[in-house]
Amino acid sequence: MFTHEDLAQLQAESLKMQSWIRRQTFSPEMEKTLRRFSSWEVSELIFGINQSTFRGRLAAEPDLPGGEVEPDGRQRWFSLDEINVLRRRMKVNRKSLMPERPAGKRAFRAAIANFKGGAGKSTVALHFAHAAALDGYRVLCVDFDPQATLSHSMGLNDVEEDHTVWGIMARDLIRETDRMNSSAVGAASGTALPQRKIPASIRDLGLADLRIGDFIKPTAWSTIDIIPSCANAAFVEFASAQYRHLNPDWSFFAAVSRYLDAIPDDAYDLILFDCPPAIGYQSMNAVFAADMLYIPSGPGYWEYDSTTSFIGQLAEALGDLADGFPQIFPAGKVSLPKAFIDIKFLMTRYEPGNDLHRAMFDAFGRVFGDALTEHPVEMTRAVEQSGRFLSSVYEIDYRDMTRETWRRARTTFDRAYDEFKGNVLQAWDSIEVTA
Repeated sequence: MFTHEDLAQLQAESLKMQSWIRRQTFSPEMEKTLRRFSSWEVSELIFGINQSTFRGRLAAEPDLPGGEVEPDGRQRWFSLDEINVLRRRMKVNRKSLMPERPAGKRAFRAAIANFKGGAGKSTVALHFAHAAALDGYRVLCVDFDPQATLSHSMGLNDVEEDHTVWGIMARDLIRETDRMNSSAVGAASGTALPQRKIPASIRDLGLADLRIGDFIKPTAWSTIDIIPSCANAAFVEFASAQYRHLNPDWSFFAAVSRYLDAIPDDAYDLILFDCPPAIGYQSMNAVFAADMLYIPSGPGYWEYDSTTSFIGQLAEALGDLADGFPQIFPAGKVSLPKAFIDIKFLMTRYEPGNDLHRAMFDAFGRVFGDALTEHPVEMTRAVEQSGRFLSSVYEIDYRDMTRETWRRARTTFDRAYDEFKGNVLQAWDSIEVTA
């Protein structure tokens, strides 16, 4: 017979192994660090210019960051911060190297979501975040998944549940309840409405006093921050049901959206959500905060079937919420029914030489049409290795394998990201300019 005490003991043993794995995966200090990028990568893969042109500019302008030089003098290696300085100060054929961003608009929000576990949500979110950072964008990741794969991949392991999406939702409950109570007391009729009460067990956590930045943590990438998750945040689904009972008028699905609305519009360019493999309080918060929905799916029939179920269940959940709040307009900028600027499907773990995979890609295309992205994420040895070591292909040093193997893996994510970026920029135009 096994009880919760046995499970706790098993977890304790697992945590010991976790510590060893971190030392093998990251640095001896158990902190993830970001490698430097070679002049070949910076010039041809990041800036898209000829390597000789890049070297010529560095020689002609000695005040530009020069990176670190190898002992043989053949290659320079640059940090991400140095790359961004070069991006700001260099022009090629009188064109800026800065990434395109609509003026006067807030950060664009994209949710990576699917009901199916193992569809590649965290892998896609991680690679898109890293590709966007190398592209010059400032990125905020929000990990909604209690499995915390994205948080671990970003190097965050010791996370308290108060500083996860659960903390944001509990903070929002208190603040929204106080706002409603204040409005009820000051009702135009002069009659005080019943006060909604939040028990001390929730108020005494001090969540209402947390600032916006208290939930945001830095990563090894200087232009990527994250709102992390942790296993202890899994109880948010149970807690949220209790919270709704405490205040039935609380629009729980808009909590994260309200939080993000309070972040300065120019703080980030792109906000990426990694959603849990379920439709619940956390995933619905991600859905309502997102401008665009990106749905990854593997190339098998069962994954196609699960993806079909996911969009069906999501449609029902969104419909029920729209019908359940006919007279109530949620506070903040969320309106009902929820509308996305765009929805895209992305095939992952694709093998172009596999007849079944090609057939499934064709089937996805016939069903979803233009909503299916043109470039799937291919399964290569380097892609498989990146998942095993909780690192993206962009973090792996190409000298650790053959350059051809590494380049093939990077190319598949570059293509997927470039298409994602194009979809984002097109959808970004639909967002209103902030006052």
